[in-house]
Amino acid sequence: MPRILVCECKQEVSSFNPVLSHYEDFDVSFGAEILAAHQNVTSEMGGALTVFGARADVEIVPGYSARSITSGGTLCDADFQRIATEFLDAVRNARDVDAVYFSLHGAMGTETEHDVEGYLLAETRKIVGERMPIVISLDLHGILTDRILEHVNALTVYHTYPHVDFYQTGERAARLLLRIIDGAVKPVSVRVRIPALVRGYELITDTGMFGQCVRRAIALENSPGGLSGGMFIGNPFTDVPELCSNVYLCTDNAPGRAEREAIEIAKQFWEMREHLQQPLTSLDESVRLAASAKGRVVLVDAADATSSGAAGDSNAVLRALVEADYRRTVLVPIVDAPAVEMAMAAGVGAAIETRIGGSLDHRFTPLQVRLQVRMLSDGVFRNESHGSYWDGGRTAVLQSGNFMLIATSRPVSLYDRSLFLAHGQDPALYDATVVKSPHCQPRFFADGAEILINIDAPGSTSANLKSLGHTRCARPVFPLDDNVTFAPSAKHFGRAG
Repeated sequence: MPRILVCECKQEVSSFNPVLSHYEDFDVSFGAEILAAHQNVTSEMGGALTVFGARADVEIVPGYSARSITSGGTLCDADFQRIATEFLDAVRNARDVDAVYFSLHGAMGTETEHDVEGYLLAETRKIVGERMPIVISLDLHGILTDRILEHVNALTVYHTYPHVDFYQTGERAARLLLRIIDGAVKPVSVRVRIPALVRGYELITDTGMFGQCVRRAIALENSPGGLSGGMFIGNPFTDVPELCSNVYLCTDNAPGRAEREAIEIAKQFWEMREHLQQPLTSLDESVRLAASAKGRVVLVDAADATSSGAAGDSNAVLRALVEADYRRTVLVPIVDAPAVEMAMAAGVGAAIETRIGGSLDHRFTPLQVRLQVRMLSDGVFRNESHGSYWDGGRTAVLQSGNFMLIATSRPVSLYDRSLFLAHGQDPALYDATVVKSPHCQPRFFADGAEILINIDAPGSTSANLKSLGHTRCARPVFPLDDNVTFAPSAKHFGRAG
């Protein structure tokens, strides 16, 4: 009976967020707790566990899971050492396992370790040996490194953006690992690096140009002899040496075919790179457009996207609307623990005078405002995207005239409506909603809106990539540098099994 070790370690960081992440920013589970945490959750681990559980001859060995509550700033070295020790101890304590599945992200980073996933895999190899089959799943915003590919037999990656295939990505990884265990396939992989960082609506896989490249990789994965394929566009806010875009293809012992296909996909991606950038509207013009609109407005402040690693405490859009005397109703999320604590002390119905914004990222100047406390909560709620619980810490719904603020004590993902709905606020009922996420499923905010404005606001996850100040990623790279050239070449990876 094959025994399969399953572990998880996931976080996406922004190197430009000045607030370090810590151990307390992770939901940590050990052993059987992992199975309970992913029950009825459409995560990668949930998908993998379903596939493994369907095989009567397979025994699941749950090891360790550290899932960040949301993305954030660079992980503190000391806290990473604690996570890494717990992770690797679980690998050491898993006796007589026959294979390994890890659910990872790809864009973790610490103060000194710029390839966390590669480090964990290299250390795992030292423990389990060179012949142990290892398959992992990754986010397409992961940074694909040599060290990762050197220590896995194969991997799967999300095929969708916005991401809706968490569960399916885990299923694909589990099915591939079982085929390797059964001796049915011999995976060989190729990777083609592309010196480009990309953002924008053309990355939406259902409708954008980027989807053409992803569908070519999917076609190879689903063809005879194909095992896995996808694109990695990295997280341009995770400033690390190997940050770039990548094509990844894996076949059953057909490296020549994988190389040819990967190079052609990379050429196609490079040709469309100019289109894979987000046009932005200045803050002043965004406010003018919002004021002139008759219907519902979506104000996209992706520069403060918590799911991309920002602190979530930007008040730039709020301040601009207030100073312009915007009169229509506005719904705004913001991280501000001091304001929440003041509201908690005052109680529901009370009025408080406080400063909002800039409590974490000091590029933002706090805004003095008088607010009425409308609701208080512990900030724990189930999200509508894949059913797991999110925790924004103690949370207050605060109103100032036509402005309704949902203030959390800690960052929480904002790529769907979960925070709003959990606190009695439906974005569809507001004239304007500030959305701190670059792209969301249309049904969450865009459907029915008169206008969606992508704002060129300051922040650690701005799509204005030249404004961020990269110092570590390999140069030259588009669009940070001019006249970047590209001659595609493939690097091969494969392991004896």
